[in-house]
Amino acid sequence: MRATTEDELIAAVSAADAAGEPVLVLGGGSNLMVADEGFAGTVVEVATRGISADVDADDDPTCGGAVVTVAAGETWDELVARAVEQGWVGVEALSGIPGSVGATPVQNVGAYGQEVAQTIASVRVWDRRLNGIRTFAVADCGFGYRTSRFKVDRYDANGGRHLVLSVTFQLRQGSLGAPIAYSELARALGVEAGQRAPLADVRAAVLGLRRGKGMVLDPADHDTWSAGSFFTNPVVPAAEVPAGAPTWPTADDGLVKTSAAWLIEHSGFGKGYGLDRGTGRAALSTKHTLALTNRGGATADELLALAREVRDGVAASYGVRLVNEPVLVGLSL
Repeated sequence: MRATTEDELIAAVSAADAAGEPVLVLGGGSNLMVADEGFAGTVVEVATRGISADVDADDDPTCGGAVVTVAAGETWDELVARAVEQGWVGVEALSGIPGSVGATPVQNVGAYGQEVAQTIASVRVWDRRLNGIRTFAVADCGFGYRTSRFKVDRYDANGGRHLVLSVTFQLRQGSLGAPIAYSELARALGVEAGQRAPLADVRAAVLGLRRGKGMVLDPADHDTWSAGSFFTNPVVPAAEVPAGAPTWPTADDGLVKTSAAWLIEHSGFGKGYGLDRGTGRAALSTKHTLALTNRGGATADELLALAREVRDGVAASYGVRLVNEPVLVGLSL
């Protein structure tokens, strides 16, 4: 069913829970991989809408901020576009990411040096165990690299304990984006890392970079027929990073983040891997090795077989086990 209000959403999930029926809560569906057999249960689409903003009234808007509360069913990239238009700073580098607002805190969505955890003030949820609404301040959300308490705390095998109803963001105001933290984006903008650039320029540059990697959906381009990056970047002890692999610091002492794409490519899986084998329906993108693409007619089993091959090849080459980013329903990697 399609839930367009919070009451409908809570009622649908609660009814399924009370009946002991499996339930799959679906946002945009962009970070999901479902078994060929489908899902044996109730599917609830989160289609709630609403954006409210409490903006500081200040003669100098660059000194103020905006507290923006957004319904879970709102489209994420439409929110980013509105933020850029309104001069709300802090999410501009997250342009072009598909899916809904309610999904972003679950995965702690991030790209090009920004994560939603940096701007989230609180997350309001329906607790499926307590049967009540709760609000978590950012400090209580358990945010980490591509994870949160909303991802870790499970209700059952099919879904999380916490059903996100709305997300509140604390954004600065201004015409310049946040300091550029990602070197590739800095180069595209013609600035040094740590410098700032106009919000609209940052959004345009990010969308350009994502298009170049096949990460903006184009029905005519099979390289974009994917769930985005299939594997997360591994976080490992610094001593275990292969020679030559790029690294980035993390908040955990002694641990660094390294590039899954680098590991994949250097394990023998280049761009377009799989196109010349078998049916060629499941293959790595010709633009970006992190994307497993459906070239048309591929089954979930075919895509999962490719994922296993890549994962096992990286483990054999470097002893690093890659972890899938999309949620698997009825499947196991």
